[in-house]
Amino acid sequence: MKLLHLDSSALGEFSATREIGQAVVQELKKHGPLEVTYRDLHVEPLPHFSKHFDSLSEEAQVDERILQQFEETDIFVLGAPMYNLSIPTTLKAWIDRILIAGRTFRYTENGPQGLVSGKKVIIVSARG
Repeated sequence: MKLLHLDSSALGEFSATREIGQAVVQELKKHGPLEVTYRDLHVEPLPHFSKHFDSLSEEAQVDERILQQFEETDIFVLGAPMYNLSIPTTLKAWIDRILIAGRTFRYTENGPQGLVSGKKVIIVSARG
């Protein structure tokens, strides 16, 4: 099983969200073999979308790698602290890369419908 652990807190070692996320991953490891990939979105942020996006650019190649990683991952541990009643923009930029119409969801007459199944997501969030 593949696990992707994403952190997005700007507080580094002082982040409760990061600490809890690490504990969750360690607990999951006790229940069977896991191939864990870790990404710190605060240290290595993705660029936010802009009108200058070019499908042949290096950014598009990074997007494809992120999408492939998403498709290949079974379990996600998302460190999502609350900032101003929302999530950090670095995590939102990652989410924007995986929500692709026709690939991870589609529009139907009844509204959006997911095209990806069998994944587990654990959201770790602290505030205050």
